[in-house]
Amino acid sequence: MLQKTKRSKTRSGGHFAIIASKYNSLYVNSMLQAAQRALKKAGAESIEVVRVPGAFEIPVVAATLARLHTPPLSAIICLGVILRGATTHAQHIAEAVSQSLASIQANWQVPVIHEVLLLENKQQAVERCLSREHNRGQEAAYTAMEMARVMADLHRRE
Repeated sequence: MLQKTKRSKTRSGGHFAIIASKYNSLYVNSMLQAAQRALKKAGAESIEVVRVPGAFEIPVVAATLARLHTPPLSAIICLGVILRGATTHAQHIAEAVSQSLASIQANWQVPVIHEVLLLENKQQAVERCLSREHNRGQEAAYTAMEMARVMADLHRRE
């Protein structure tokens, strides 16, 4: 059962990147807009958006941004929608993306927020991407801001 997206009270500041797939654009664009809206409302200093052809292309851009972005990013948000088909291709793509994003955040110590959704059908996409109450893009932005705060607190210990 989907839960209503919890509003964050976090004031962000910080520098964020959003990598969004062009594939399944109806759903991804809605998540992208919701994420941008939440970050802007919270006072993000900068938001860079990079569009890629599909979900499989997201990790290489995330790794490049984590390594090269100036100023360093507070968090990277990855948005995509993969709909299952008749073959196992969608599952393979989703697993490769998930493993890669986990590796990138551990290796570069930049939070990578994974909202590359593997969904069974279009109805699930509508419920998770087109609704204001359950929009995963908005949820990703709140998670990115919270992780940026956690990481900033940890870096202050150094």
